[in-house]
Amino acid sequence: MIPEAQVVVIGAGPVGQSAALLLARWGVQVLVLDQRAGREPAGSKSICQQRDVLDIWAAAGAAGVAEEGVAWTTARTYYRDRELLTWSFEREGPLPPCVNLSQTRTEQILDAAIAAQPLIEVRWNHEVTALTQDGSGVTVHCGQRLLRASYVVACAGARAPAVRRSLGVAFNGETFDDQFLICDIRADLPGWENERRFYFDPVWNPGRQVLIHPCPGGTFRIDWQIAPDYIPTDADISRKIRQIIGDRPYELLWHSTYRFHSRIVSRMRVGRVLLAGDCAHLVAPFGARGLNSGVPDAENAAWKLAFVLNGWAGEGLLESYHIERHAAARENLEVTAATMRFLVPRTAEERTRRRAVLEGGPVEQIDSGRFAEPFWYVDSPLTTPEPERPFLGRPPKGAPCVPAPGVILPDMALSEGRLREFCRDGFLVLLGDMCDSSLFVQVLGKVITAPLAVRGLAEIDGTGSLAERLGAGPDEAWLIRPDSYIAAIIPHAGPESVAAAVSRAIGGFPARTTP
Repeated sequence: MIPEAQVVVIGAGPVGQSAALLLARWGVQVLVLDQRAGREPAGSKSICQQRDVLDIWAAAGAAGVAEEGVAWTTARTYYRDRELLTWSFEREGPLPPCVNLSQTRTEQILDAAIAAQPLIEVRWNHEVTALTQDGSGVTVHCGQRLLRASYVVACAGARAPAVRRSLGVAFNGETFDDQFLICDIRADLPGWENERRFYFDPVWNPGRQVLIHPCPGGTFRIDWQIAPDYIPTDADISRKIRQIIGDRPYELLWHSTYRFHSRIVSRMRVGRVLLAGDCAHLVAPFGARGLNSGVPDAENAAWKLAFVLNGWAGEGLLESYHIERHAAARENLEVTAATMRFLVPRTAEERTRRRAVLEGGPVEQIDSGRFAEPFWYVDSPLTTPEPERPFLGRPPKGAPCVPAPGVILPDMALSEGRLREFCRDGFLVLLGDMCDSSLFVQVLGKVITAPLAVRGLAEIDGTGSLAERLGAGPDEAWLIRPDSYIAAIIPHAGPESVAAAVSRAIGGFPARTTP
């Protein structure tokens, strides 16, 4: 069979759209398949987009998400009618810490970027029923239609049993009994425009939770935790909304109910197929760790597939996709499971502890969901550890992380743009003032086949602010991956030690020997 594309992406949701755009950015031909007849705009769905995801989308040509979204900054948490705590994001870099924008609008922005990309084709009405592999590629079965590609990224969403079954992966976990009622409303709520509000056990939803998020255009998203057998009626929905906003006018734009799940596939890479997003992992919604984990899946998959397809790396790099992103998914499950034990206690001991915390215990023990944050690849086989730069652990909620190998590079405004904009075209070597950039360029150009740029810290920021923000020494080299993660920090750096770190960061694929 003649290949339809280098990579087939299954699923045209935000994760699949992101994967396609990022692959095309590397010059890879992509075919996107979706079982639906076309785009189905409906409701807010996933609304919270974290800073590092906004950065990925900006690189993919979809900066409009950050531009259009509501940049909320403050989170308020209540117990019944009493405010328990308030926290705010710390500003780091030019992009907002988080924006709220409906999934419907996000998909429209991503669709516009895809329409402008000649390397991407989207085909609707293509339900993938099976995948078969051999040594040279993947055959994608869409009923009787057979398509061929070198690799597949499966972003088919939660309801993709045929894809997972054909790959032989388990999707173990649990489904929670309680439902959630979501309503999108338009109303004038002064003071609520930039705040997220979380209510434990309010009088208008006793024994359960309510979450309120601001969205663009004077709209708000309200989530009620409701009983497993609850069936919403128009009258009851109106009553619930009135209990929150009072007698002021409002417009109900959309409503739906859902149950949430906590599941993960046994493997995220099976041969030539990489699983991403909800197709690979499902988490409880508190903390917005669903889409904000799926899009980093897509970026991780895209640059690694591009490196393999271009001959810059071997299959070991693809295996690192499973290692890194499966670990990220497990962490998200652990974080959200702890949140659920607090939100929906299942034992008398858990209920007693929760009541004690809410009625006067330490506020730091109140868990309404730790907001999405990057996973640190500290233990990745691609990361070169440096004892003088150890990972100091997760920072306080909302605070930036101290740079170290395996941590994502902090972003900041430079005279030529944003720092992370320098990172998207290959590996980047940042050098301190004592390092000879011309020597590094000369030596690394002879032994490294992968795309790599060498820049002095003072060259891209003459103020010294960048070196100060990183804590970079004058004799250090910082190796940055194409997804902006720090692969190595090398003191007393020479070209050979950087070349070794690059070789490790592309999965151990050997560099060229010097002639």
